[in-house]
Amino acid sequence: MTALVTALVLVVLVAMVIVWLAATANRLDRLHVRTDAAWAALDAALARRAVVARTVAAAIRLDDVGADRLRAEAERAEVAPRDEREEAENRLSLQLAGVDRAKLPLALTAELLDAEHRVVIARRVHNDAVRDTLTQRRRRLVRWLKLAGTAPRPEYFEIVEPKLADHGDMPLPRPSARVLLIDGEKRVLLFNGHDPIRPDARFWFTVGGGVEPGEDLRTAALRELAEETGVRLGDDGLVGPVWRRRVAFSFDGRTYDGEEWFFVADLAADIAVDTSGFTQLETETVDGHRWWTVGDLRDTEETVYPVQLPTLLPDVLTKKWDGTVRTVR
Repeated sequence: MTALVTALVLVVLVAMVIVWLAATANRLDRLHVRTDAAWAALDAALARRAVVARTVAAAIRLDDVGADRLRAEAERAEVAPRDEREEAENRLSLQLAGVDRAKLPLALTAELLDAEHRVVIARRVHNDAVRDTLTQRRRRLVRWLKLAGTAPRPEYFEIVEPKLADHGDMPLPRPSARVLLIDGEKRVLLFNGHDPIRPDARFWFTVGGGVEPGEDLRTAALRELAEETGVRLGDDGLVGPVWRRRVAFSFDGRTYDGEEWFFVADLAADIAVDTSGFTQLETETVDGHRWWTVGDLRDTEETVYPVQLPTLLPDVLTKKWDGTVRTVR
């Protein structure tokens, strides 16, 4: 009887060991799959950063040597083999750190920041996966029994990370599309609103808002026009952009580096404004709207944005657009 019990115990122990080995091997397999997927995501993020870097080199007014160096480092990073990739990406990071981003178009600045953020996040996810896999592979039984099989040993990817631009004191890039909506009496529609943390400081502003990811300016302008006024137009319903305005401003405690592009929608008809498409924030911060003539704008002492609207609107109303985008305040 004792021998039988001993045999049963041994069988149970062997079964437990087999189950543990199978579970460990299965876990290792999942960890390697996770590591491979994390590397694929990191590789894609690095590739996108290189593409954006080449766009930056073409867009900004660097001296020829600086532009060529940035472009060259981006191209090297794209084709570098895995064992040389860290050095190549660090050289690219160094070149990007020297770029004066204030000289970039706002949309490109936002794209570069997004690309850098994605590299940082993807690298951390990858290295976390590598850490977990190596921890499992270092266990004695795993090494003795070669439970990792033929899977190559994963390696950390060590590059210098750019500092994430998520601090409250750093202006957040905000490209936006705005519309000068004109009715049959040659009046422009303006909304009146306030900052949530400064409810007494009211101001008037045009139809429009931020450009969403994947949108072009015209699409964003048409969407904002429909959401804020109920007016739905096709692509040919807008003229422009006729104006461009770069402005730093704060709203709800956050500082923004704004780039506004203004289109014209001259409907030459009476318009019933429908604000039912407002977002929750717009509902809370927009206090009303009215139609303004050029004379009204010139006579008012209220705050109106853009500040040059009274002097520039007459040309919009009386002259055909010549295709020039004018910088305004």
